[in-house]
Amino acid sequence: MEIGIFGVGDIAADPTTGAAPSATERITGLARIAKHAEDVGLDVYAIGEHHNPPFISSSDTTLLAYIAAVTERITLSTSTTLITTNDPVNIAEDFATLQHLAGPRVDLMLGRGNTVEVYPWFGQDIRNGIPLAIENYALLRRLWRETDLSWSGRFRAPLEGFTSMPRPLDDTPPFVWHGSIRSPEIAEQAATYGDGFFVNNLFMTHEYFRDYVDFYRQRFAAHGHGTPEQAIVGAGGAIYVRPRSQDAYREFRPFYDIHPVMRSAGPLEDAVRTTGLNVGSPAEVVEQVLAQRDYFGTYQRQLFGIDMAGIPEATVHTMLDLIGAEVLPTLRQEFGAAELAAPAA
Repeated sequence: MEIGIFGVGDIAADPTTGAAPSATERITGLARIAKHAEDVGLDVYAIGEHHNPPFISSSDTTLLAYIAAVTERITLSTSTTLITTNDPVNIAEDFATLQHLAGPRVDLMLGRGNTVEVYPWFGQDIRNGIPLAIENYALLRRLWRETDLSWSGRFRAPLEGFTSMPRPLDDTPPFVWHGSIRSPEIAEQAATYGDGFFVNNLFMTHEYFRDYVDFYRQRFAAHGHGTPEQAIVGAGGAIYVRPRSQDAYREFRPFYDIHPVMRSAGPLEDAVRTTGLNVGSPAEVVEQVLAQRDYFGTYQRQLFGIDMAGIPEATVHTMLDLIGAEVLPTLRQEFGAAELAAPAA
């Protein structure tokens, strides 16, 4: 089990003070948070690609390249790389370049994006979102695995004898996760190739996402990649942890109440009970995370949002220390015990 943090680089005012970071403070803060995540023992840092306000993480590989220079071990990933509005050639070359800078600790998560206005900004139509994701990823895979490639499709100019440069590090493309909130076609795409399937597990209920995970597991097996239990599942969520539960709820509630999407789950206590939002003391947060196994089975990656909705960077660093000291060791022990107890495939 890999445990890490992910984010989308939103700039928001702290609802308790009205203070908001500048773009420079937020961007450099992302690097500080990633470095601290490595220092406390987390396995993964992921940042999402966005192009519309209030997000400043429009250049994910640039951010990750800088973070690669100040870290040594942590896996560098994305929480969304837009497979629909990016040219697959650019994705292939950008992430291969990042591999050569960071070593083999690079992977990425592909997504379609969920804001309508982004598509026309890049010359696309949101009504083609699924076909774009399918065609562009099929091309991306070939770009990483073939040279002198000749290809034609519906959504970009043909390629004739093309070789993307640089080639993947040691001829091994980055591992790919496919993120989805509402599209069984994306679960099928992940299963077809034997890739990872990641559910955000934050904006809808555990039960909602369980259906997609179950479908992906069955299709993973149907495509001959292994048993359903061997399918590669990741789950997202968010975390706000304090030594005392009542402090965690009291402090986090103003941030939850202003979040444009999270608050749609209803009262904060309901969101903690039914979604991947984890709030409370270290022991409570551990219990909330472990309960997800009842819905998703044994899964391979758990990522937490920790720096959203205007939460001050200083608070993020305080939580990272607490996670490293009191949450991470227990989660590793519990997940490890579950893996040892699982029957052989």
